[in-house]
Amino acid sequence: MSELDEAWAFALAEAETRARMAGHVDLAAYLSLRSANDLLRSTGIQWLMNTCESVAAEANRQGAGIQIAKDEKHRFRDENATMVGRLLTLTSGVRQLHVEAGWPRVPRDGVVRGGGLARANLRHLGIKSANEALLLVTSKGVPRWISINGPAPDKEIYESELRSHINILLGPERSGRK
Repeated sequence: MSELDEAWAFALAEAETRARMAGHVDLAAYLSLRSANDLLRSTGIQWLMNTCESVAAEANRQGAGIQIAKDEKHRFRDENATMVGRLLTLTSGVRQLHVEAGWPRVPRDGVVRGGGLARANLRHLGIKSANEALLLVTSKGVPRWISINGPAPDKEIYESELRSHINILLGPERSGRK
């Protein structure tokens, strides 16, 4: 969690306390929900990024030579909305996999389409057919990523699907595929 995210969480907690003390129950409930959703968002995005980086590191231990770059202040568009979050760029030779995830932070950023908490994209440079858009949803209070445009829409994303994207990055000659 960045310093800005920590400051934001602290400010939300203080605002919620002030709202409760002033008797603004509706506002306090909203701020409590906002804090809970932000925690779910942060947790889901951290899992996605950590899992992709871990799979890439595992491939590197087997000689893949994937270069890893991170941007913690990334912004990307989702139709008319702006998502603010993180970018992980994995590079293998001339191939690149961009893993970006975030959510709108202020009203002018718009909303997450589809009723989710956050959005993510797995974008392969030059291999548009391999790209996949993800939506962070909750099931029984637990965040989970689902594919919204891949080969199986609404399919939950697990490490195995992320591993498939790393294999595409490595190419058939280096991933053991033919």
